[in-house]
Amino acid sequence: MRIRNILTVVAFCLLTAGLLFAQTDSRVGTTAANFLELGFGGAGNAMGDAYVSMGRDLNSVYWNPAGLGYLERSQVILNFQPWILDINTTAISAAFANDRFGTVALTLYQTSYGEEKVTNTDMQTGTGETFDGQDLAVNLSYGRKLAQWFSFGATAKYVTSRIWHERAGAVALDLGAIVNTPFFSWTDKPGDGLNIGMSICNYGTKMAYDGIDLKETVDIDPDENGNYAYIPTRFETEGWELPLVARIGLSIHPLVVGSHRVTLAVDFLHANNNSESMNVGAQYSMAIPAVGEFYLRGGYKGAFMTDSHYGLTAGGGMRLDYLRNQSMMIDYAFRDVDLLGGMHTYTLSFLF
Repeated sequence: MRIRNILTVVAFCLLTAGLLFAQTDSRVGTTAANFLELGFGGAGNAMGDAYVSMGRDLNSVYWNPAGLGYLERSQVILNFQPWILDINTTAISAAFANDRFGTVALTLYQTSYGEEKVTNTDMQTGTGETFDGQDLAVNLSYGRKLAQWFSFGATAKYVTSRIWHERAGAVALDLGAIVNTPFFSWTDKPGDGLNIGMSICNYGTKMAYDGIDLKETVDIDPDENGNYAYIPTRFETEGWELPLVARIGLSIHPLVVGSHRVTLAVDFLHANNNSESMNVGAQYSMAIPAVGEFYLRGGYKGAFMTDSHYGLTAGGGMRLDYLRNQSMMIDYAFRDVDLLGGMHTYTLSFLF
């Protein structure tokens, strides 16, 4: 009965993925709030973003909220991701895990773009003012393991963006599921076989900017005397979709020997602002009794993507165990972004 249920869910995931990947339009540059695509957590970023079926901790809140269902301890994560031109992304996430009711997580993402001088045609070197930009997302997530072989999760989020005095906002939803199969398993433990993950992220409303800089007074007919010369008007901006992305991925453990484990993962992506692509990743882990676990990771992001600017990724991390079932995790990731240089991710988390 269990095998039949697993096969039914797997067939449904593959059929849904086939429908999602049937479209071919890339629509590059047609979405807003693209900071939602930068990734979260050193583990997933180091594996080339091939993490939709891998998540078993709070890192999965970004890739697939279903991974929260496998969280056995409460966790807090601090994430910092600096980039070029003073673009910095920070995130903090906290999760409360309960064996009976599942896991609830609250996450705050923030991307800042630094400051720039305000210029105009008369003062091209600057007016003395500066402007900045900032994107923000607040997520409330829930994940639960319904059986040893199946977990589901969902995230509700509020997204806001600001450029100087103009703001835009939207609400969105993430949905995900993970299926653990016994196929190709070296052990009898759940999750040690072929794992299948699927998620749809950022399905929500459009974003349209509004603010005081869009107000203006206009003479609607400057060639005619006697009309209203200063009529208050407002520019109306167009609404932009969020970066909707559908992921389906597989992960497997081809080598499990004592405290050593090798994991391979592959994700297939369909996005509303780019062509279909594939991410691949690998992880080597070594458990050290009474100390913790050590990780080495690598991958490739954006395979088969049209005009991709992504490429190789690498990183590592460790988990240090303490008394009273407490742990600290440190993860690092490097991603090559072609002309935009390298992107580093630093992640610190605590489990208790």
